[in-house]
Amino acid sequence: MNVAILTVFPRFFDSPFGEGMIRIARRDEKLNVQVIDLRDHTDDAHRTTDDTMYGGGAGMVMTCDPIVRAWEGLPPEFRRRTLLTSARGRRFDEPMARELADADGFTIICGRYKGVDERVIALTGAEEVSIGDYVLSGGEPAALVMVDAAVRHVPGVLGDYDSAVEDSFYEGLLGYPVYSRPEAYRGLIVPEVLMSGHHARIEGWRREQMLKATRERRPDLLDRIQLKPEDRKVLARLQAEEGQARIGSVDPGKGPES
Repeated sequence: MNVAILTVFPRFFDSPFGEGMIRIARRDEKLNVQVIDLRDHTDDAHRTTDDTMYGGGAGMVMTCDPIVRAWEGLPPEFRRRTLLTSARGRRFDEPMARELADADGFTIICGRYKGVDERVIALTGAEEVSIGDYVLSGGEPAALVMVDAAVRHVPGVLGDYDSAVEDSFYEGLLGYPVYSRPEAYRGLIVPEVLMSGHHARIEGWRREQMLKATRERRPDLLDRIQLKPEDRKVLARLQAEEGQARIGSVDPGKGPES
């Protein structure tokens, strides 16, 4: 996977790209990442990459020329898809991470300040992307998140691809609880089913836990995925059990609280 990152703070990526999975992917030539300093594509003595806004207002705007020149200087394999980190962009999610991995090559333009001159989008065809409903000081952390999420789906990057397939959000559901040794710790015991050696029971338990966690914490996700008939039965049972628990928690002498 070929990735280029256009930024005014290239050293931001030195440590993260030299550690863990990304370091191994680069070592094994599964990931070719280039971090481009936008200031290297300026002509003035101050290496200026921002200016005031037309129309007035607080904040500076990243100017067109350094970004467009840096982008045009990239080999074609880096420009199959171009993303711009932006609070007004499409929400980045797991399906998009897989799309980026399948694209083989993409460029991320790291936005900063008040934003990026709109003409950059027109000239590069950049797609605006946001990693969440909050404001960051710049697009560098968002770019790191997107690269990390995408490279996991490049074949051969993870030793056991099942570890990616079973992650939260891969199927649109949250993940199941996980346990390791010791069996008992401070009075808390590993669920018996996980030590049973019965693979079908374990898979069933894990699926139920995924559905339960998603229903309780992110019910909106259930409307976005294709649930299996067995999943719907589990959800119906969980809802019934919750209703019974709610009824059982009401003091018969007082009735439900208003």
